Amino acid sequence: MDWEHANISNDFNPGLTEPEAPDQSYHIVISDGEVLCIDGQYPWRPLTGDEFQWCGLDAVSSHYLGDLSGTPIYAVEVDPDADEPSGYGFQSLWSFLTSVEQPVFYLIGRAKQVIEWHQHHNFCGACGQVTSTTPVDRSRKCESCNIAFYPRLSPSIIVLIHKGDEILLAKNAHARGNFYSTLAGFVEPGESIEETVHREVFEEVGLKVRNLRYYNSQSWPFPNSLMLGFHAEYDSGELVLQEEEIADAQWFHYNDLPHKPAMMSISGWLIDDFIKRMD
Repeated sequence: MDWEHANISNDFNPGLTEPEAPDQSYHIVISDGEVLCIDGQYPWRPLTGDEFQWCGLDAVSSHYLGDLSGTPIYAVEVDPDADEPSGYGFQSLWSFLTSVEQPVFYLIGRAKQVIEWHQHHNFCGACGQVTSTTPVDRSRKCESCNIAFYPRLSPSIIVLIHKGDEILLAKNAHARGNFYSTLAGFVEPGESIEETVHREVFEEVGLKVRNLRYYNSQSWPFPNSLMLGFHAEYDSGELVLQEEEIADAQWFHYNDLPHKPAMMSISGWLIDDFIKRMD
C-alpha cells in the first residue's frame, strides 16, 4: 500500500512475526533518538525498502512493528556517529508533535520506544548475560536467569482541576517553552490511579480535589509514558507550590487562558473538553 493513501488508524496491524522476503517495506530510521527525514518531503513518511538500501546507512538493529495493509514496517536503529546521507536529515521526536497526524506520531513514537528498549536490555540486569528476543511476545529473555524484559511503560496521571469557571494551570519548572499546562505525575508502587491524582495534586500545589472523572488516555513517548487523563473539582486548600517541580500555578477563566499545550497532547484535549462543556 502507498503510504500517502494509507489510513494508519485502520490499516496498521501491530505484529511480531515478519513476512519472508516481502516485495515492499517501510523503515522508520532512528539514530540517537532522532528520526530520519527525506529533505523536502512533507508530510513526513518512512523510507521505502529501496530508499533505505541505497541511502548508505547500515542497520545496527531492525525490529518488525507490524504491517500496513500487508506492507511490513520496521523500526531501524543506525549508528549515532554515522553521517547524514545526502538528501536526508535527522529530527527530534518533538518536531513531529505538530507536523504529522496523530496516528503517524504514535507510530513513530512506537518505533523509538522499541529501539530504546532493545538498546537498554541487550544484557540481563541481574547476571549480565546476553538476552535474546522471544518469538511469542515483544520481550527479551535471559536464558540463565529466566527473566523476561518487556518494553518499559511508565503510567502517569494528568488532571485538569476546575473551580467554577476557572481552571488551574501550572508552568513546569523543567518544561520546554513558556506555556501553562495541567498537572501530571507518575504512579508510585502500591497506588491506584485515583490515589496518584490526589497525592500529586497535593504535593505539587497543596490542594485537595474531589469528584474525579476519567477522561481518556494517551501514549506519550517522552520517553515512555502512558498518560491517564482526569477532570477533578477543587475541594479545599490554598496554592502552595512544589518549587522544584512547579515554577508557577494560577487559576484562569476558561475564556482567558495563557499560552497552552498543543492539541496533539492530552493536556490540550482536557482543556478543550472543559471549554466545550462550559460553552
